[in-house]
Amino acid sequence: MTTLPPPATELSAGEARRLALRAQGFLGAPDRRAGVRGVLRHLGAVQLDTISVLARSHELIPYARLGAVGRRTVEDAYWKDTHAFEYWSHAACILPVEEWPHFAFRRRAYRNRPHWNHHLPDGDYDRVVKQLRAEGPLTATDLGGAKRTSEWWDWSGTKVAVERALMYGEVVCVERRGWKRVYDLAERAVPAALLHDDLDDTECLRRLVRLAGQSLGVGTRADIADYHRLKAEQVDAVIADSGLVPVTVQGWGRPAWADPAALETTPRGRHRTTLLSPFDSLVWERARTERIFGFTHRLEAYVPKQKRVHGYFAMPVLAGGRLVGRVDPARAGRTLVARQVTLDGPKAASAVAQALVEAASWVDCTDVRVERVDAPDLRRPLTAELTRLLA
Repeated sequence: MTTLPPPATELSAGEARRLALRAQGFLGAPDRRAGVRGVLRHLGAVQLDTISVLARSHELIPYARLGAVGRRTVEDAYWKDTHAFEYWSHAACILPVEEWPHFAFRRRAYRNRPHWNHHLPDGDYDRVVKQLRAEGPLTATDLGGAKRTSEWWDWSGTKVAVERALMYGEVVCVERRGWKRVYDLAERAVPAALLHDDLDDTECLRRLVRLAGQSLGVGTRADIADYHRLKAEQVDAVIADSGLVPVTVQGWGRPAWADPAALETTPRGRHRTTLLSPFDSLVWERARTERIFGFTHRLEAYVPKQKRVHGYFAMPVLAGGRLVGRVDPARAGRTLVARQVTLDGPKAASAVAQALVEAASWVDCTDVRVERVDAPDLRRPLTAELTRLLA
């Protein structure tokens, strides 16, 4: 492990929180001219997930920062004209296409897993690549079928082969169609100047650590490693040469690093008020969310219904640079239904109402209905504010 210089900067917890908010696009006016593609490049990764309540998570990410951007606009921004590719980062993520060379370390690691070989029937890999070359872009269904049986996990040899090719970098997901991946050969989908694995692991890791630090504003080693799911030792090996600078943050109790450009100016500007996807990179790591916001959040979609505390897809509410509540949303026709609302005190009612009304408008709902408020005495101020905003 490289010996690091002592921290030159000490940040208060509030300063660290504001750096994080600005780095994530929630403090200060966003560059609306750059649009969704600007958000993607600013964040470095946008997580995908199958759950769709108000919208899918990759749609909610730019919405949370830009407001009511058209949903078709979001999809086109990601997939048209080879501006992005899907790969394994924090999870399955949409990534800026210029970062393709910096995931060479991960493609090499996947190729060097010989124990995978016995999972794939002979000839399936070559057949899938040949078919994509002749007919692509194609879904797994187009290639011959994704499943051997009706069980969701029981992939066919075709699906195993094309996913293997994606992990190796021979194939790329070029869009999602009805949530199915659409595959094509990387040589057709990735610009020629980027289509290489020339960078060694150190160069790749140094770049991803620097990008994570920029996207976080300030973070611990665990925060930085988690952003693109690197190992702690991988971060340790390159962080001294990454361009990030060591800092201390009051109350964090562990070393941290910051983007030096972020330290040059004090974060100022307008705070965004919005609902957040649980998969938003501002809150996707629970320990960091608790440390920065004093807010404990857990996705309960996979928790048995009777054991849920805040609801199936409870979305944190951001306002004034704080997380002030949660909403578990649904839709009934053109009504946005807040199945369960948690408010962090009476002052949160106005912000939560504002976030609900804006979200309703974005998904073409004309009304908002509140079913349950965890603190019954806060129901009246919430519904009064909703009535005022909807009038």
